[in-house]
Amino acid sequence: MNLIFLGPPGAGKGTQAVRVCERLGIPQISTGDILRSAIRNQTPTGLAAKSYIDKGELVPDSVMIDIVRERLAHADCAGGFLLDGFPRTVAQAQALKGFASIDAVIDIDVSDETLVARLSGRRVCPACGGTYHVSRLAGATTCEKCGQTLVQRDDDKAETVLSRLAVYHAQTEPLIGFYTQRGLIRKIDGAQPVDDCFAAILRALGEGK
Repeated sequence: MNLIFLGPPGAGKGTQAVRVCERLGIPQISTGDILRSAIRNQTPTGLAAKSYIDKGELVPDSVMIDIVRERLAHADCAGGFLLDGFPRTVAQAQALKGFASIDAVIDIDVSDETLVARLSGRRVCPACGGTYHVSRLAGATTCEKCGQTLVQRDDDKAETVLSRLAVYHAQTEPLIGFYTQRGLIRKIDGAQPVDDCFAAILRALGEGK
């Protein structure tokens, strides 16, 4: 089964992608991971991407498309794959059609209000990496494991979260329309508990009990 996962920052795509890949026995293709791998292995496309990154520029669509095409040609993708982070734009989706067929697109849907509350309330321990949410801290400000003072990451601050969501809505949401027209979208309520969300995804893929 060839899958794409869509959803805004903080929707839980990564968590669900890992579980779905384990269940279906397919590789998770994260664009960040394959980009770093291509650069590390000094492939031609990796070197092309590095030239942009070194200048502080975004890697253009043409290079990202080539890197994804290379990765999907690997033997472990013969029985299916899950794309996480690609495509990000309709142009990338159109290019993907040229070298891969998609069976379903999972859209993990969470409202902006829920995401801002979920992410801006997150606190992390700078020492051990423990993660907490203010709704469950009951006023505590230190890590229960090591006693360090918890902090809020810059990218979890409300204004930053809203900025990231604005980029998502502008660039990636048009993909929902693109894949809806092709009958591939499976909308999942991402605000429900993690296990319930996973079960809903499996049902949408015809893999549920």
